[in-house]
Amino acid sequence: MEAGAATPEELETLLEDAFMLHDQQALAQLFHPDAMLVVGAGLPEARGRRQIAGIAAQLWASKHLYLADPRRVLQVRDTALVLAGRTINVVRRAADGSWRYTISLLDLQKGTKER
Repeated sequence: MEAGAATPEELETLLEDAFMLHDQQALAQLFHPDAMLVVGAGLPEARGRRQIAGIAAQLWASKHLYLADPRRVLQVRDTALVLAGRTINVVRRAADGSWRYTISLLDLQKGTKER
């Protein structure tokens, strides 16, 4: 199933949902096939959906979370820059009309046992 969002803001919410549910497939589908993800946390950058899904699994194992907080969206036609705290995302509208990440520099939070 192809996942996608109607707006850049909704894409942020879907990413948070995929992180909370530890759903590798749903998370990977939120990215363009040749997207890039940079998270820090001692992990290499990931390119493409397969690598992005692999990095997500490593992040979950180390209890990292992503909380959506889009503070500003700058959009020109089919491209948007989403600023969320220290997170910066470039998103593009795909041919099917849904928004997906192209470049994502995530600022992740360390989870607690209560979550």
